[in-house]
Amino acid sequence: MAGALHGMKVLEFGNVYAAPFCSLLLKDLGAEVIKVERITGGDAVRNDAPLTEGNESGTFIILNRGKKSITLNIASEKGHEIVKKLVQQVDVLIENFSPGTMDKLGLGYEELCKINPKLIYASISGYGHTGPRKDEVSFDPVAQAMGGMTAVNGFPEQPVKCGVAIADFTTGTFTALAIVAAYLHMQKTGEGQRIDMSLQDCMWQLSSIEWSPFYFLDGKVPVRTGNGHPKAVPGNLYPSSDGSVRIDCGALSQVQRLFRLIGGEELVNSPFSCNQAERIKHKAEIDALVAEWTKKRATTEIVEELKKIDVPCSMVPSFDQVCNDAQLLSRDMIIEVEQLVSGPVRVPGSVFKLSKTPGNVKFPSPFLGEHNTDVYSGVLGLTEQEISDLASEGII
Repeated sequence: MAGALHGMKVLEFGNVYAAPFCSLLLKDLGAEVIKVERITGGDAVRNDAPLTEGNESGTFIILNRGKKSITLNIASEKGHEIVKKLVQQVDVLIENFSPGTMDKLGLGYEELCKINPKLIYASISGYGHTGPRKDEVSFDPVAQAMGGMTAVNGFPEQPVKCGVAIADFTTGTFTALAIVAAYLHMQKTGEGQRIDMSLQDCMWQLSSIEWSPFYFLDGKVPVRTGNGHPKAVPGNLYPSSDGSVRIDCGALSQVQRLFRLIGGEELVNSPFSCNQAERIKHKAEIDALVAEWTKKRATTEIVEELKKIDVPCSMVPSFDQVCNDAQLLSRDMIIEVEQLVSGPVRVPGSVFKLSKTPGNVKFPSPFLGEHNTDVYSGVLGLTEQEISDLASEGII
């Protein structure tokens, strides 16, 4: 079955995470993605550990499955002309070079939209292409900090960055959404457009949704709550006799059922039982009451008791346990792809559970330049001799 974005053609000038993840999402939904890589080495992630027995990067496999890889020296005059010819054949161009790089190469939006007025040109960078910081170098942890995420993540005495490259992957996701919106606009009007995405902007979007009302309405600077929840009280990681357990009461009925279980009607009828503001004010006291109850019981016992009364809770599984979780496996969120050299490799499945056009991730990742002949001959119509000449000249 063809994907929802079947017919969309994407040209990716991506390196590392953000842009490759963006085009990966489009590919999962049916788009055709041509990945343009450096002749020597290709995408830097191709060298990232760990490697398979076939010497392929596991990270590269996950981020680039199903794409077509071509090599091209875009700084050369002939490479420059090849890009322009490819742009005439695609709907979307994605790049995550430093601002100004593509313009200096003569491959910026203003130049390429003259060749293809319908082109959707998506740029991803640390701070975007406007503003006083646009020329500064950034990186995922820097973007987390500058976007406010690090300020609200961690413990009162110590800010902590997220354990995954959340700035890169979030920006890739938001960019994919922007591309789909621009694609719909293009289909209606025939007009392409420029998309300017910033890692800092996207981190601010995430961190501000929950925290900015405290500052904008009350003038309060958010205080990091560690494993606690700023609004759901009780809500924390509590000690058990054999580890820890996650409990979160987001609704009053859940609070009262938990209070009844651990303290009886006296606790249910306490002043802060029905008042969220009072519970937040007495958070430390409430957490101590819950912890006093949980630390005397095993994690499995706690989870079983709380599930019976519909209070959200869970053990805190190790990453190994998550990778073998029956729920994730049943929803095809962990699958195998068959790499030509490495054989079967386990990768994350698709989150796109659409009833008619579900996401499809069961594709291998390409070798460097694997599709040179396919693209340069099939898309641009170059002859075998022309392709050979370009290779010998170091253009492809």
